[in-house]
Amino acid sequence: MKEILPSPPPLVRNQHEAVKELFHTHVVPSYGRFDLVFSHGAGSFVYDVAGKRYLDLGGGIAVCALGHANAEITQALVAQSQKLVHVSNLYYHEPQGRLAQQLARLIGPGKVFFSNSGAEANEGLYKLARKFGHEEGRFEILTAVNSFHGRTLAGIAATGQDKVKKGFEPMVAGFRHVPFNDLPAACAALSPATVAILIEGIQGEGGITPATPEYLLGLRAWCDEKKLLLLLDGVQCGHFRSGRFQSFQRILEGVPGGDRFVPDGVSMAKSLGGGFPIGAFWVREPFADLLGAGTHATTFGGTPLACAVALKILEVIERERLADNARSLGAWLLAELQRVANAYPQVLKGARGLGLMIGFELLEKEKIPALAASEKSAALQFVNRLHEAGVLTIPSGNQVVRLLPALNLTRMQAEEGIAIIERVVKELAT
Repeated sequence: MKEILPSPPPLVRNQHEAVKELFHTHVVPSYGRFDLVFSHGAGSFVYDVAGKRYLDLGGGIAVCALGHANAEITQALVAQSQKLVHVSNLYYHEPQGRLAQQLARLIGPGKVFFSNSGAEANEGLYKLARKFGHEEGRFEILTAVNSFHGRTLAGIAATGQDKVKKGFEPMVAGFRHVPFNDLPAACAALSPATVAILIEGIQGEGGITPATPEYLLGLRAWCDEKKLLLLLDGVQCGHFRSGRFQSFQRILEGVPGGDRFVPDGVSMAKSLGGGFPIGAFWVREPFADLLGAGTHATTFGGTPLACAVALKILEVIERERLADNARSLGAWLLAELQRVANAYPQVLKGARGLGLMIGFELLEKEKIPALAASEKSAALQFVNRLHEAGVLTIPSGNQVVRLLPALNLTRMQAEEGIAIIERVVKELAT
């Protein structure tokens, strides 16, 4: 069946450079942008202003759950915008209540607060923890080394990576970092001020590292014993990316006691809106009313428009069984990447991940002659080579390249991506 794509916009002379000049002149230079200028997309493909097609295996960094220009998202936007775009949170409206109901159905009994982004969702969890421990003077949150929790001042203090903190000292007080997947280290770090521990189910920016079942279950028991909140950042690894709604559900499948595991709070964003800005955090029932009237708020969180889109995305994911697709296609991609790594050990160390959250790790660039001379990291150089070949991926640290594609990626598209990745690896091996 022939794929029908939207007509590209009219091209203008030197449009690539003209768009870049607009950015250089008018946009704060806080991003290290790739030399790509996009004009439109369809499904898992995106097109630059010259008409070149790219297979998008980065998904807007785990955002575009249904790909680009999804017709059902567009229809939901148009239909809701014709009724109600925004009312303040001084009032009630059905889409927000329905979305909160659906999210609680997928996690467990509790309540939801809506924000605009993942960083804001995590800010809400920090405030929840401080409110929980305030009467006892407890405020400290333990987070993991190599974690990532956003770019706000509290977010970078929570993040376990020094590179995001430089230039913004002194850090917001109340955060300490402990090794990930190391339960004894977390227990040993407890202080009289500790009120919570916050981790990612799968570290994304830290290199695609899943939590172990033993770690999750051990943290739950330890938090119960010490009266601490166990908070999970599901911004990147959540929303069915692992093959279940939240990554902890996938990690604990079939594990004794895993079906009884429930965190105290979960932050969400990215795929929740499929490209439309929306974030949220869910809070378990015993703590769901801690943030009472006047304690936390946002102007744009949970608008009718955002919630209508998020509800449509949930509907499509469940109707088309995209969690199953993430699970089965992700397993195939992981096996193929490991096959490529086994065939070219002079370039790749291996691959890891769950569902459609996958990373493959390159050797140190000094060990790959074609990459050794550049000042750029091995991951960044590899991503740029994939751009030239027509594939978008996301670097993670110096040596890991991430695949975070749309949940409706097809087997044919995945095969195209693997073929191109293998070709680039082969070129580096010769």
